[in-house]
Amino acid sequence: MNQAEAPKESEINSYGTRNTLTGFLVQMKERTSKYPRVLSFSSGKGGVGKTSIVTNTALAMSRLGQRVMILDADLGLANIDIMLGLAPKHTIKHVFSGEKSVSEVLIEGPEGVVILPAAVGVPELAKLTNSEKLFLLNEMEELSASFDVMLIDTSAGISDNVIYFNIVAQQRVIIVTPEPASITDAYALIKVLANRHLVRNFSILVNWTKDGQEAQNVYRRLSTIASRFLGLLSMDYLGFIPKDDAIPMAVSNQKTVLEIFPECEASNGFMDLAQCILDDRRENHAVGNVKYFWEHLLRM
Repeated sequence: MNQAEAPKESEINSYGTRNTLTGFLVQMKERTSKYPRVLSFSSGKGGVGKTSIVTNTALAMSRLGQRVMILDADLGLANIDIMLGLAPKHTIKHVFSGEKSVSEVLIEGPEGVVILPAAVGVPELAKLTNSEKLFLLNEMEELSASFDVMLIDTSAGISDNVIYFNIVAQQRVIIVTPEPASITDAYALIKVLANRHLVRNFSILVNWTKDGQEAQNVYRRLSTIASRFLGLLSMDYLGFIPKDDAIPMAVSNQKTVLEIFPECEASNGFMDLAQCILDDRRENHAVGNVKYFWEHLLRM
């Protein structure tokens, strides 16, 4: 590089490279060739704090030394970048159209978390052509070695895309609150996955609860109903995030609660949640890693 080509100081990042994401991907890919694990975060109904949970869990995992990517899988809405106050120039829509590669549309969130943003008007994955599916598969295969964990923020409900992402994820985190409607709708999602797609393993996370006892009661109620009507299921209790006024304050500021209220109860809950997930060694299984995820998702 001659002197005229030297990058501006503002273009240099912590990896010492001109492009932040390019430098991140190159350096991280050199560190390991293993496939990262894939976790989906879903809920039967909206308004249970799912996107806030995904963003804060991602940041907590990053603080625990993980290289984290978030896939905003609510393809018709752009929840993640709005939650974090980001303004991506390109989205997954440009990947589907062939205008950009996946690495070109990734954006960097807080503390090194990388995000593949969604966009309004993107067709469901089931409606992509075979050539579009193959293109996206190749793109994700090239990218996958750059991360330890991929967190998928699905849309609420039981749409085809929600079902697809949950079928092929290694770990399915079902988010529920103490509200009766939330419990009922979470059961409906589990029922569809269990009866129609033979999914038998779920992790239950209780959000916006006053304490651990209430969270345990919610978990027992949901697991008891599911076991009674759906047969033998593995329903792991993943923990809870306490009701904390710091969360809506962080959301209104388009920040994670870990960034602006790191010592609050909710932040401690997210750090505990991230550690609990990372302590689970199911990532050694082939099913559910990124390679399996994209191959099976795009062949449906």
